[in-house]
Amino acid sequence: MNRREFLMASTVAGLAASTRFAAAATRIDMYTSSDANISDFYGNVVKPAFEAANPGLELNVVIARPQAALDAVVQRALAALSTKSDPQLDFIEQYEPTLPAGGIEAGLWTDFGKAGLKSYAAVNKLAIQTPYGLPYRGSQVLIAYDTTKLSKDKVPKTFPDLVAWIKANPGEFIYNRPDKGGSGNNFVNRAVHEVSGRDPLKFTVDNYTQAAADEVLGKTWALLGDLAPSLYQGGAYTAGNTASLQLLAQGAVTMIPAWSDQTLQAIAKGVLPETTGLVQLTDLALCGGFSQAVIPTNSAHFEGSLKLADFLLSQEMQTAVIEKLGGFPGVDWSNLPQALHDKYADVIPSSIPTFPAGDWTKAVQDGWYRNVAPNISRT
Repeated sequence: MNRREFLMASTVAGLAASTRFAAAATRIDMYTSSDANISDFYGNVVKPAFEAANPGLELNVVIARPQAALDAVVQRALAALSTKSDPQLDFIEQYEPTLPAGGIEAGLWTDFGKAGLKSYAAVNKLAIQTPYGLPYRGSQVLIAYDTTKLSKDKVPKTFPDLVAWIKANPGEFIYNRPDKGGSGNNFVNRAVHEVSGRDPLKFTVDNYTQAAADEVLGKTWALLGDLAPSLYQGGAYTAGNTASLQLLAQGAVTMIPAWSDQTLQAIAKGVLPETTGLVQLTDLALCGGFSQAVIPTNSAHFEGSLKLADFLLSQEMQTAVIEKLGGFPGVDWSNLPQALHDKYADVIPSSIPTFPAGDWTKAVQDGWYRNVAPNISRT
């Protein structure tokens, strides 16, 4: 960590500590390094509702940006574990439970499967990656389309049907360069899954080999290269998620891959028209992921932190995740109001595949430029 990051982390920690003693028995220090829409959600939606439902408990929303500042707070909590001192940290709304190295083995993070949460049984089983992280909100890449041009009953719902539709409707589909945004990246990843038997479990962080990549990615480049002439402007690619949404909003294209949260928020704000339709592929969904909340086992307000975890899984907050954030619920959709379930029936996933970071992602992104779009500069 450089000096600037250290000072930022120290400032964040100091802000939390300076008033902690005034309400040590009642205040829960919840940290976030997420974007402003998430910290605003906690400050404006979660905090007042949680405090109203839990008299005597106060939720203190602490913003720790950049990520290095939050990492420093977590390292402090790990150090406090061995000294049995107050980590001045009760809850993180999004953090990778496998970090820091050795944290789980040392007993740093709470096992939610054993924590006695009233609502844990409602969590979508597809979203649970580890019991040490609580998947309370998620996002997944969907297919967004213009219902004024394409009726709901004509929308392709499998990857082969999507490919066939793109070829039959040249110029009406576009995706962004895979290194410039997750919607385009996960469209490419879905092509990888398609040519490899639709089994995301074949790809893990530690099983990359050059031979395996040459075999499966060679097939992927053939598929995407064949598709390229049928894309917008005969093979154009946008420079990011937002640019794809803008083309759809302008009516320049009929269909794009798009993040669920970005699309739902864009519709709610009028950036995309209400005639925008959403659908998820049914043979194998496009990739997505969930934000994992964590609670240190040495939290000074451990029981209050568990109440916050349970509160986030409540129907009220899970509905707010959808309607206020444009996210996916962490609980199974069957636990939400029927009207909400019906409204989003076409995007409720039967699978939530992922694609590993590291060597596999690097090979996909580097190879895409060399083999699918060799005339496009990465800058």
